[in-house]
Amino acid sequence: MTREQKAVAIEDIKGKLADANIFYIADISGLNAEVTTNLRRACNKAGIKVEVVKNTLLAKAMESSERNYEDLASVLKGNSAIFISDVANGPAKIIKDFRKKSDKPSLKGAYINEEIYIGDNQLDALVAIKSKEEVIGEIIGLLQSPAQRVISALQNQFKDEE
Repeated sequence: MTREQKAVAIEDIKGKLADANIFYIADISGLNAEVTTNLRRACNKAGIKVEVVKNTLLAKAMESSERNYEDLASVLKGNSAIFISDVANGPAKIIKDFRKKSDKPSLKGAYINEEIYIGDNQLDALVAIKSKEEVIGEIIGLLQSPAQRVISALQNQFKDEE
């Protein structure tokens, strides 16, 4: 790869990171072609972009970024794939699902809305993160509950008066 090609690749990765508030870095080495294809299909179906990246290029893209990815640079060893998503727990769920059949992919780290998670031991915590839609649904449910009780009480009161 020439110096110009590397510069273009770094800028490309930097642009992808700048556009993403959520991305995971995982090790997918050792997966056979069939499993890798299934992983890519599952990610594509969930709206997650997967790309195998060179650690040095990813590290340089992180260094030149305006965001602070300092802690994530420490996980860039071995093979790395980046999972870019709009849903915070999306990649974690897919990784956990694939881990039922093998020990890969293994989570190296994640960047979620300016929070950094390091290590495979964070996978369960990342799966438990609620999506924006789930949080909104819970809030609406909580807000509706007292209103439903008031309406029910009023309806019962009107039935008693009849």
